Amino acid sequence: MTSRSFLHPFWVVAGVLLVASTLRGTFTGAGPLLGDIGQAFGLGASQAGFLITLPLLAFFVVSPFAARLARAVGLERAIFLALVAMIAGVAIRSAGPLWALYLGSMTLGAGIAVGNTLLPSLLKRDFPDQITRLTTLYAITMGVASAGASAVMVPLAQAFDWRLALAALIALPTAAALVWVPQLRRRSTPASKAAAGVSGVSVWRSGLAWQVTLFFGVNSFVYYAVAAWLPSILTSAGASPETAGGLHGVMQLATAAPGLVLAPLVRRMKDQRALAAGFALLGLASLTGLYAAPALAMIWVALFGFAIGGAFILALAFIGLRTHSAEQTAQLSGMTQSVGYLLSACGPIAIGALHDAVGSWAPALAVCGALCILMVGLGLGAGRDRQLA
Repeated sequence: MTSRSFLHPFWVVAGVLLVASTLRGTFTGAGPLLGDIGQAFGLGASQAGFLITLPLLAFFVVSPFAARLARAVGLERAIFLALVAMIAGVAIRSAGPLWALYLGSMTLGAGIAVGNTLLPSLLKRDFPDQITRLTTLYAITMGVASAGASAVMVPLAQAFDWRLALAALIALPTAAALVWVPQLRRRSTPASKAAAGVSGVSVWRSGLAWQVTLFFGVNSFVYYAVAAWLPSILTSAGASPETAGGLHGVMQLATAAPGLVLAPLVRRMKDQRALAAGFALLGLASLTGLYAAPALAMIWVALFGFAIGGAFILALAFIGLRTHSAEQTAQLSGMTQSVGYLLSACGPIAIGALHDAVGSWAPALAVCGALCILMVGLGLGAGRDRQLA
């Protein structure tokens, strides 16, 4: 018996999608405000970028322990505790002092890590025949919620201040927690194979597993590096803070667009090399355009979001497509998330440090473009019609 025995599936799906809405926008929403935060505390770009990096580091540290938490308290309760941690993290982060910014960001990241890791397990348990469709809705919800968060940050900061703007993000995990409460009547755990598989080591010796992992990780590095600094890149090119914040939202929204068409394509195609390389090349084209023709930023920002969002969904699909069993899938998922989150965490701070060193965003865009070229090669490997041995 699962949680679906207690609740109509509509409410379970609504709860899942509301939780999904918290998993990106609650921390990438801080991107449009990094300039204000840096000015308030006299921070350089690399120090301000650490506010985006800290949640990603928390992903890397906390994700391997999420299954253990679910086994100890139950899957539904673990996800609820993740939402409570997110609420606490947003509140602490907006309290005012610099130490609170960093502590709150880490707490928020810990909550997101648990939710991000356990939601797929809940979907596989309760909706085994609808995983592709619900994963698509999951990705779209993440993109739409993060787009809305980015779009309202600058207007809220101008109407009040940046602390209250950050505090407004508490609405996302609070709404999710309220809808999630009825599910606390169940105390269930992830499938035993899925839980055990996270600690497996066999995939670490597979070249194909590394291609999948690095395709995900490099894509995540580029996404979070650009997501953190896009408003600053745009304002340095002459855009107003309001316009930059709006374009940041456009980018986030565009990450959801591939989900409308990609899932059916992936199911029908045995070989995804062309898709993987194509998304990487679109990412390179968008970054080149952003540097060469910033007046057309709307086009380049939307193209970047579409490309990186498509590669992200494709990377998630590779985890299932390249494995034989649920246990092997869990092993590859654990490897991909651990390495991917570590690479993601390097993005904002490394790109911020590069800007501080040279005083220009051009080298940062060049580095991200070079990584898109690397993604082409990784995608050609990960996209082959093969499975792990």
